[in-house]
Amino acid sequence: MNYPFWDFPHLGSGWVIGLIAIIHVMISHFAIGGGFYLVMAEMKARRENRQDWLRVLQGHSKFFLILTGVFGAGTGVGIWFAIGLAHPEATSTLIHNFVFAWAIEWIVFMVELTTAAVYYYTWNRIPDRLHIQVGWVYAIFSFFTLFIINGILTFMLTPGQPWLDAAGTGTEPHRFVQALFNPLFWPSLVLRSLACVSLAGVWALVTCARIDAGKSPETKTALLRWSGLWVMPSFALLPFAFAWYLWNVPEVHRALMYLGVSTVGSGVFSQLTRTLLIIPLSSASIVAIVYLFAWRSPVDLKLRHAVSVILLALIATGATEYGREMLRKPYVIGQYMFSNGVRVQAVSALNTNGYLGGSLWTRAVSSNAAPAELALAKGEAMFRGQCASCHTRDAYRSMKRLIGERNREGIASIIKMLHDYEKDSPYRKYMPPLVGRPDEIEALVDYLASLNQKPAESPAPAAPR
Repeated sequence: MNYPFWDFPHLGSGWVIGLIAIIHVMISHFAIGGGFYLVMAEMKARRENRQDWLRVLQGHSKFFLILTGVFGAGTGVGIWFAIGLAHPEATSTLIHNFVFAWAIEWIVFMVELTTAAVYYYTWNRIPDRLHIQVGWVYAIFSFFTLFIINGILTFMLTPGQPWLDAAGTGTEPHRFVQALFNPLFWPSLVLRSLACVSLAGVWALVTCARIDAGKSPETKTALLRWSGLWVMPSFALLPFAFAWYLWNVPEVHRALMYLGVSTVGSGVFSQLTRTLLIIPLSSASIVAIVYLFAWRSPVDLKLRHAVSVILLALIATGATEYGREMLRKPYVIGQYMFSNGVRVQAVSALNTNGYLGGSLWTRAVSSNAAPAELALAKGEAMFRGQCASCHTRDAYRSMKRLIGERNREGIASIIKMLHDYEKDSPYRKYMPPLVGRPDEIEALVDYLASLNQKPAESPAPAAPR
């Protein structure tokens, strides 16, 4: 409890991060793949003297600049605000361990934004060769941002044993290279690179769909088939890259997915398994639409078809990012920090010394308040610090719904299992331990029991005489 708690009602702080991140990934991956798409399409157009292509590409570069430079950069900043409020301990760990990587990434990002603007504003104003070189500078630097951030994102699932051995000793920066190039770095880089390529083609459909087929049928056909070549092969390779990625995910995290697969016969899918099934279904739908329209009947492709592909890609992106987050459970940084911000090494000390000791963020109550009110204030602080990173009171993953009709003894039994955190506990696979002294645990039970407490019935009025 070193930070104030950010209470985002109904939706929960986790989904605030998720919604911003899904939109950001959808655009930022286009920013990477789209850079290569633009410069390679321009090279092809100039080599074949396709002036019709160049006019379309100039318009596409404006769409590209606005979408990536405004919405991509804006959502990137939004992620920083959201994670800093929702997971301050984890954010602090990432900043302290990757401070030089972040500094390099921000410099590279400034070059990326600058060259994207230069590329658009210098169409037909500088020599063709120099314009292509600007495009290549942008494409290379944008890929380098992915290279750096990919290492930090995969670190959160697989920090690697060398870094874990140094964690808490003050020598973590000495393991910077091992932490960045962790076990999932290369599989994730290949997977994200393929996503960048495919999204470059998907977003290009929006521009190509607006070409008037009546006036320029050949131009629309050629550009749509060129865009389809970016979508279909990369989507065909994605399952193999995804399998390589899952192969390198630690067994303890893959168990959540296997749990859903093993219960398919009884219809008891795990949430993670349901999410991961969305990825191939939405991806197959994208390939089918692109093949039938962009490849087989390009002149028939309308803007509504392109938007439907964008929406399917957004669903696939959302499922992928949500699945990646779910794979980390019960950690926010694998084997190091639980999803409630409690470090693995600190569990014993917090159970002995207390979780709320020295906290300034317990709800203020009067010094003359009743013991029951003091206990509820303490329990609310426990809920905010250890439960609210994943649960809300009455909406997403509602504690009221999960508690249901349980009485205080039933709630206490579940809380005890989470506090004891035995190796055979069914909750251990996806929930962090509850830490704190016995009085703090009891206060949390009181608070949870109060959520569904029904108001006392007022006595019936006396019958008139």
